[in-house]
Parts: sequence; C-alpha cells; structure tokens
Amino acid sequence: MYRCVALAQLRAPGEQAPVLARRLRIELAGDGGPVLLDGVDVSDAIRSPEVSQAASVVAADAGVREALVARQQELMSSGDWVAEGRDIGTVVAPDAGLKVFLTADARERARRRADELGASQEMVLAEQAMRDERDRGREHGPLEPAPDAVLLDSTGLDVAAVVELIAGLARDRSAGR
Repeated sequence: MYRCVALAQLRAPGEQAPVLARRLRIELAGDGGPVLLDGVDVSDAIRSPEVSQAASVVAADAGVREALVARQQELMSSGDWVAEGRDIGTVVAPDAGLKVFLTADARERARRRADELGASQEMVLAEQAMRDERDRGREHGPLEPAPDAVLLDSTGLDVAAVVELIAGLARDRSAGR
C-alpha cells in the first residue's frame, strides 16, 4: 500500500501523499495475484528502486500512516491474512496470533534484491542501508520487531525453506505448542 502511494506521488508530484493515501483505490489480490491501483495492475511498477525509496519516505508521513494503517486493519479484520510489512506486527496487527520478524544479513538482502532488479549489489546495499536507517528512526511505526515476534534469519535459505519454517510455526501455534 505504501508503494502504491509512492508510485502515485511519483506520477503526480504536486499531490500531497496523505490525500493520495485516502483517495487511491488499492486492491490486493490474494495468492500472489496482482496489485491494482485505481484498477491498473502495478505489481511490477511498485517494485522499482525509485518506488522503493519513495515508499520509505511516504511511510514516515503521519497522515499517510494514519490512512493506510486504518485500511490495513479493516482489510485484515475481514478474515485470515498473511501480511508483510515493516510495522505489521507492532502497529497494524499487534494482536496477531503469529508474528515473524524476518531478516537476513545485509549483503544477502542486497544480493537478492540486486538479482531481482538486475542492479549493482553495491548500489542496492547503499540504498538499503539508507532506507533501513530512515525506517528505524521514523517517529511513527519504526522498523523494529514486536516483543513477541519470532526472529527468523533467512540468510542462506531459499524462499521455499523460509515458507516451510513459517508454515511450521503457524502449525505449531494452531496446535497450541
């Protein structure tokens, strides 16, 4: 959702981010389906480096956060969801049955993202460090694990292994272990 607001603001720089956050129609299809912004598939566009950087900036805006947290909480109240984001477990869904704080070594994260983007690993590493610092230091919803989150370091693991570990945690929680 923050990426959608960032993309919309990049496309219309005169627009105020909080106004966009309240006005935009953002649709999230489950099971890896498309992300629609005002009816247009923006799944690829929101993953660009420019949008990633802009998303971190708009996420620090209290008006944007207020609008999007309310939307996220409304969405999540409609059923069982798996959600990811830098403040899901601390702000959006603090009462979630399972919270996982997923991390990896900084170089590993940069390598993965550089491979995804076809970009320089060093450039991605530098941008990632700035974004992480900005997100850790923001006043509203800073990047930090929830006190009851399970910390999961994915360094050296592929996506399937991470999914299996998290699914196992979910099974354990639902079985009362």
